[in-house]
Amino acid sequence: MVKLIHTLADHGDDVNCCAFSFSLLATCSLDKTIRLYSLSDFTELPHSPLKFHTYAVHCCCFSPSGHILASCSTDGTTVLWNTENGQTLAVMEQPSGSPVRVCQFSPDSTCLASGAADGTVVLWNVQSYKLYRCGSVKDGSLVACAFSPNGSFFVTGSSCGDLTVWDDKMRCLHSEKAHDLGITCCNFSSQPVSARSTEDHLKQFTEDWSEKDVSTWLCAQGLKDLVGIFKMNNIDGKELLNLTKESLADDLKIESLGLRSKVLRKIEELRTRVKSLSSEIPDEFICPITRELMKDPVIASDGYSYEKEAMENWISTKKRTSPMTNLVLSSVVLTPNRTLKMAINRWLETHQK
Repeated sequence: MVKLIHTLADHGDDVNCCAFSFSLLATCSLDKTIRLYSLSDFTELPHSPLKFHTYAVHCCCFSPSGHILASCSTDGTTVLWNTENGQTLAVMEQPSGSPVRVCQFSPDSTCLASGAADGTVVLWNVQSYKLYRCGSVKDGSLVACAFSPNGSFFVTGSSCGDLTVWDDKMRCLHSEKAHDLGITCCNFSSQPVSARSTEDHLKQFTEDWSEKDVSTWLCAQGLKDLVGIFKMNNIDGKELLNLTKESLADDLKIESLGLRSKVLRKIEELRTRVKSLSSEIPDEFICPITRELMKDPVIASDGYSYEKEAMENWISTKKRTSPMTNLVLSSVVLTPNRTLKMAINRWLETHQK
């Protein structure tokens, strides 16, 4: 039976979001404030409400330790607060200046993601309070965000219904139209339900699979009857990739030729994925703005290289700030990076035949 424990009515306008830590409850509102309450008796903390934002606060979230609270607002900022005393730790401005709709900490508290109304998403370094990476979706406002349990990638959801999966270097891994009327929330399960539903994640870490991961993979491939045999022989990810037809027959004692052939075909698919990952595009060849392989790289005054057309558009339509550091550019002159272009061309000749 569900029972009402307590009602809080301190905000002067609609409450947009609430978040829990181990000992605190945070709420944020259209009234521009964030309020903090003790979970022991729901009394408001002495340093609450937290005031800085000049417009509505859309989202708030605690770091995993609970010592830091993040809030984001229509004013285009994401603010970090010390939950113990309510002091402002950092004010991080969205490079585009667009209203920030959602913010989320990575599981290890090293990064904070902030998504904005113009579709831009930024990864901030929580230790230095500096911009680490940024990207954008094609359509809609970013209104939802969640990190995978191990923090190796995260997903954003837009008002257009698109789900986009990013890795921790802001490379777009996958994007699809998931809902017709927009996404308001998204999250990850604590463990993968099946190898099929987490294929994009698991295939990147095959060599690091545990015995349990291998069992999950076998079930997803219709090889559930082999789980016991693989467990008995302590087959993890590395062992799986090294299996041969001889070891399947002699060591694992799989008598059926057809079954051995099916296992080998599935293992070969995994090997192909691992091989393709080893030859993926080096991160330094990717434009920080477009997240695509650069064709005409240029060096900006912030010392970073960008695709020429993308950086020219950035300078002409955005603030005169660096896409990577969020600091004002000392100059808008772009210098061709011929050395990088030659390196990219050499890489293409080797990997794109």
